Amino acid sequence: MAIGERIPPFPPARRVLIAANPNAGARSGQLLVENVSQGLRQRGFTVDVISDIAHLICEIERSHREGTLFAVAAAGGDGTAALVLNVLPPGVPLALIPLGTENLFAKYLGVAPDANAICETIAHGELLRLDAGKAGDRLFLLMLGCGFDAEVVRRLHRERKGHIHHLSYAKPILDSIRSYEYPELRVYYGLPDGSLCPASDAIAPPTATSSAGVLQGCWAFVVNLPRYAGGLSIIPGADGSDGLLDVCTFKHGSLWNGLMYLGGVWFGQHGSWRDFETVRAPRIRIEAAVPDVPYQLDGDPGGVLPVDVEVLPGRITVLAPAERVQRRARSTVEAGP
Repeated sequence: MAIGERIPPFPPARRVLIAANPNAGARSGQLLVENVSQGLRQRGFTVDVISDIAHLICEIERSHREGTLFAVAAAGGDGTAALVLNVLPPGVPLALIPLGTENLFAKYLGVAPDANAICETIAHGELLRLDAGKAGDRLFLLMLGCGFDAEVVRRLHRERKGHIHHLSYAKPILDSIRSYEYPELRVYYGLPDGSLCPASDAIAPPTATSSAGVLQGCWAFVVNLPRYAGGLSIIPGADGSDGLLDVCTFKHGSLWNGLMYLGGVWFGQHGSWRDFETVRAPRIRIEAAVPDVPYQLDGDPGGVLPVDVEVLPGRITVLAPAERVQRRARSTVEAGP
């Protein structure tokens, strides 16, 4: 289903649960949540703000079973939105109240941190279905990263105290520069029949004549939606509704190469480089040549390699501003096949 195509509205219900991340945003963020809650109540909704995940799961299950649940709003950054997605039953709408350091999913959908606009989106916005990625047993919205960026994320969250801001990344980046060794990564991507080729648990290293289905590099990304921190777009053409994941690798590992790759992405030049390879696939397996190599999901720690990744077509049901959705739909029609 293409971005911007309407899906049938969710059955009538008037309860909205707001999942508020206590670590996202400062006092201004709390005020935004309060204003959204008040605005929704004025529009006839029943609203509950919940910060405990176990309580949230119980209320989602109870309200969904009773047929009273209209939507669950994630008040926080991309990590909060992904956390909520992981506990939502399929088909239950996700709404966004963008707070925190990064809100890439909200920016992609055109959701601004404005209480009245958010209330209007929840009450009168469009319902969209988008694909989700799944890494192990966790769903993600935007992307999975392996390599240097995942090491930075791991160090950041090990040392995290309170709210994260952009300067919080300075020390983890410097520490990673000093110690990260850029191990080789192998990405085995799925064939049209859904199998992985070659069988990654029983193969010799790929050669020039046997590398079909394998990418190698020291940096690897699996992209569902074309958004990355700092306004970067590693794979600008990634489509969150095509039933596939975009996978890419950058070949060489060093600080110098990393800076060169960053510049290429920033200026949109990397797509033509020999060091850069990309494919689209429904299933991926990523392995590392050494143990304890981390991966990150939507800017939060995901675990360590190896990891099996797949796309879940249409798994995300999200409320988006009607005008933004209509604009996307017109752009898709004008672009043609």
